[in-house]
Amino acid sequence: MSTTGPRHTDETGDNAFGISIFAGVLLAMIGGFHILQGLSAVLKDDIFVKGADYTYKIDLTSWGWITLLLGAILVLVGIGILKGQTWANSAGIGFAVLSAIGQFAFLPYYPIWSMIIIAMDILIIWALAKQIRLT
Repeated sequence: MSTTGPRHTDETGDNAFGISIFAGVLLAMIGGFHILQGLSAVLKDDIFVKGADYTYKIDLTSWGWITLLLGAILVLVGIGILKGQTWANSAGIGFAVLSAIGQFAFLPYYPIWSMIIIAMDILIIWALAKQIRLT
């Protein structure tokens, strides 16, 4: 057994399946978070306290409805990924980007939560892009 030479790894088969499951579960989980966050904004928008003064302002009730709808779509796309639907990988990347942009707009209200969701969106984008490359 030689330790020299290029390292060989198998990036097909089980590895691709595992990445797909990871992305699907994470996308559905983020969708659930969006649904809860959207419900909070719609039902009781005074629960969110604005911390700093930013150049853009959002209406929390409208933002809550948009987030609620985006969350439902994220859950459906996550389920599509778990079922192996080919359209779901590309849709997942697109909706993860929209999720990250939406959370960026929410930074003035809950900055740490928004940064966590944006980081998870980046993980989803990475996993789905890797999945697309492997197939």
